[in-house]
Amino acid sequence: MRRLLTLLVLLLASVPSFARRNDSLWMARRYTKTEQYITMRDSVRLFTSIYAPDNNAEPHPILLMRTPYSCTPYGEDTLRDFWSTYERAYLEEKYILVIQDVRGRWMSEGEFVDMRPYSPNKKSNKDIDETTDSWDTIDWLVKNIPNNNGKVGMFGVSYPGFYSLMGAACGHPSLVAVSPQAPCIDWFAGDDDHHNGAFFVMDEFDYDVPYGFGFGIPHPKPISTPHPSVGYPVHDNYKFYLENMPLSKLTKLTGDSIRFWKDLVEHSDYDDYWKARDARKATKNLKPAMLWVGGTFDAEDNWGAWNGYLTAEKNNPGKEFNKLVMGPWYHGQWDNKDGTHLGNIHFGSNTSTWYQENVEVPFFNYFLKGEGDISSLAEATIFMSGANEWRNFTQWPPVGTHDEKLYLHKDDVLNWASPKSAVSFDEYVSDPHKPVPYAAEVHFNRTRNYMTDDQRFADRRPDVLSFKTGLLPEDVTLTGNVIAALQASISTTDADFVVKLIDVFPDSLYYNNINIYDDSDPVIRYPMGGYEMLVHGEVMRGKYRNSLDKPIPFVPGKITPVTFKIGDVAHVFKKGHRIMVQVQSSWFPLVDMNPQNFENIYKAKKEDFRKSNIRIYHDKDHPSYLILPVLKT
Repeated sequence: MRRLLTLLVLLLASVPSFARRNDSLWMARRYTKTEQYITMRDSVRLFTSIYAPDNNAEPHPILLMRTPYSCTPYGEDTLRDFWSTYERAYLEEKYILVIQDVRGRWMSEGEFVDMRPYSPNKKSNKDIDETTDSWDTIDWLVKNIPNNNGKVGMFGVSYPGFYSLMGAACGHPSLVAVSPQAPCIDWFAGDDDHHNGAFFVMDEFDYDVPYGFGFGIPHPKPISTPHPSVGYPVHDNYKFYLENMPLSKLTKLTGDSIRFWKDLVEHSDYDDYWKARDARKATKNLKPAMLWVGGTFDAEDNWGAWNGYLTAEKNNPGKEFNKLVMGPWYHGQWDNKDGTHLGNIHFGSNTSTWYQENVEVPFFNYFLKGEGDISSLAEATIFMSGANEWRNFTQWPPVGTHDEKLYLHKDDVLNWASPKSAVSFDEYVSDPHKPVPYAAEVHFNRTRNYMTDDQRFADRRPDVLSFKTGLLPEDVTLTGNVIAALQASISTTDADFVVKLIDVFPDSLYYNNINIYDDSDPVIRYPMGGYEMLVHGEVMRGKYRNSLDKPIPFVPGKITPVTFKIGDVAHVFKKGHRIMVQVQSSWFPLVDMNPQNFENIYKAKKEDFRKSNIRIYHDKDHPSYLILPVLKT
C-alpha cells in the first residue's frame, strides 16, 4: 500500500482529467504556489512546496505534511491535485498547505535514514533528527509566509504519520494540532516490516528494491523523477517468492546498494538498531492537541495507530486532548471518497466521508482557526464492524471490557468451557516447500482485501486447524486486545504460529450485493452464506515467544506455551453467527518462510528448511485458548 499511495500521487500529478482542469482553474484564481529551500540548523536544505491563498482579508493557518513520497508535482506552474481528495476542504477553508520532501528524499538535500531515531539529548546543531527538521521548518514558515496566523498543524498517513509524530515531539509553540494517521511506530514489533519478529517479505521486497517501487534505491543528489522499475519476471507472488526463497537468495537480487535491506539482514533480532526506531520514545510531553487515526483492517500500520495512542495516553497523564479514531478501513481509506466497504464486507454507510466531515476537518478548524465546536468528540471514536456503527468511548479499552477465555477443544470445537480431557491435541505438518497462502486467488501485488477475506480456502487445507463455536445465542462484542495462548509442541527447533480470529456468517445469508466500481457498472454478487470473515490475524515467530530481543529454540517434542497479542479488535459477532479460530504455521508470501530450524533466517540456506510436525494441545493440563476482551452492554 505504501507503494500504491506513492504511485497514485505520481499518476494524479501527471494524468489530465476534467476534475484536475477544474482544480487548476479554481486554484489558479485563488492560490499561489511557491517552491522554497528551507535551511536546517546543520545547513542542509529541504525542498518545500507552499500553496497560499491570495485572499488577504484574514490571516490563514498553516497545515504541513512532511513526506518521503515526494511533494510532486515540481514547478511553481504545476499544481498538486487536491480537487479529487477531501483535502479540497482545506483549500475552501483558506488554509496555507505546505508539503516538504524530508531529508535525503527527492528534491531535498542530506542523507535519508529510515525511521531516523529520535534523540532527546541534543548538544549541538549537528545533532539532528526529525524533530529538529520539523522545528526548523515550522519556525521558517511562521516567520516567512505572509499573512499566516501563527498557528500550524501537521498530518500525514503511514510514513508521513511517523513524521507527524516527530513534529509533535519538537515542541514548537506554533504547532498546536497534530494528527498522526496510521503512523509507523515499531518496525519489528508490529508495523510494516515485521510482526512479532516475523518478516513481512512481500511488502518489504516490493517496496524497497528495483523490481518494485524502489524506495530504498539511494541517490547522491536531489531528483524529481522516480527510479524506473526493473519489473518482476513472474506475476504470481506465491510462485515468485517460493522460487526465490530462502531470504539469502532474495538478498542477492537486491544487489549491494539497498541500505535498508542490508540493515534487515544485519539486524535479524530486536537489537539496539530496532529499539532506537521505536517512535513511542517521542511521545512524552506532547504539547499539541493529538488526533490519532487508523484502520481496524489496515494491513500495514494498524499496530502503530493503536499503540501510539495508548503510549501517548500513558506518557501524558492529564493531557486535555489526546484522542483516537479507528474506522473499518484499509491503509489510508479514510483519505478516500469511498469508505462504504472493504472487499466483500460492507459497512452500511460511507465511513470515510463521515470521518472527514465530522472529525478531521473540524479538529483542525477548531485548533488552527478557532472555529466550530468539537466538544462532542469522544476520547475514542471507534467503528464496530459486524454491527456497522460508530461508538463513542471515554477510554480504550472501554469501561466494562473484561477478559474471557475461549477454549480450543477436540473435534474442532470452540467454547467457553475449559477442557476436561486427559490428553488431547490436533496435529499438522508444516512444510516450508508448500506453505499456506495468505489469500485464495492468484495475483501479484499484496491485496488490501485479505484483511476481511473469506477464509474457507484455508479451512480446507490439512495444515490449518479450525475451531468454531455453535451458533451464538446473543451478540458478542469485542473491544480491546485479543491474546492467543497456545500449548504447542514441534518436532524441530523453531516454527511460526499464525492465529486468525474469524466471524462465520449464517448459512442463510445467501448474497451480498457489491458494487466495486461505480453506479454505472453491474452489481457483483458474492455468496455470503457461511462466509468466514477474517476479523484479525497475527503471526508469532516462535523463537521470540518469550522476548523479541532474546530468541530461544524449542526443545523438539516438549509441550511449550506460546502466548502473544493478536491485536486490538473492535467487532461485534452477531447473534446466529459463529466465532472461529484458525491456527497454522505459514502465511505465505505475506510472511517469509521460517526454515523451522533455530538460526538466522536471513542467512539460512535452502537445505536448512525442514518439515515440522506441530501439535496444538487442548486438554485439562495443557489448555489452548484465546483471551477475548468482551464488552458487556
